[in-house]
Amino acid sequence: MASFLYDVYYSMYGHVEKLAEEIKKGASSVEGVEAKLWQVPETLPEEVLGKMSAPPKSDVPIITPNELAEADGFVFGFPTRFGMMAAQFKAFLDATGGLWRTQQLAGKPAGMFYSTGSQGGGQETTALTAITQLVHHGMIFVPIGYTFGAGMFEMEKVKGGSPYGAGTFAGDGSRQPTELELEQAFHQGKHIAGIAKKLKGSA
Repeated sequence: MASFLYDVYYSMYGHVEKLAEEIKKGASSVEGVEAKLWQVPETLPEEVLGKMSAPPKSDVPIITPNELAEADGFVFGFPTRFGMMAAQFKAFLDATGGLWRTQQLAGKPAGMFYSTGSQGGGQETTALTAITQLVHHGMIFVPIGYTFGAGMFEMEKVKGGSPYGAGTFAGDGSRQPTELELEQAFHQGKHIAGIAKKLKGSA
């Protein structure tokens, strides 16, 4: 029986979406795992998004809270707002009270990934503060730790991500995820997919 991994994200300018796509590829490379991309609903009106020069959303389907119950594991991705997850993703998680009451997400593995504007912009605090969401649902936080190997110790190039999960730096918005950042995202997808598969197999 296949394990279903949901790669759920919010992306305003496309940086998080690029990481999400690589994470899906990494997860799909694990035999017996089906990975699916989902976006959370936008909370800002089109007029405001236009003023922020946000590009149109891609055609990745919008998830509803109850659809989370169908998955065996998750990777959640979001940009940072003042060192924490963006309000759009928080609003989505705030709507999962019904799943919390029935404990439908308890015991399921979940990882996270993120994008920040600068090197000191919350690559670790965003993940650290997001763990509270997993804890209250009883989900199992799956960091990548240092399983990415030498890529974790890259010092010559600017590289996002941390032991908490894959990451990228958006800068003024023009910087796109680098090859190394995308490789780390692929690795994260493969890593958590393997764990989700094991957990499902032992259930």
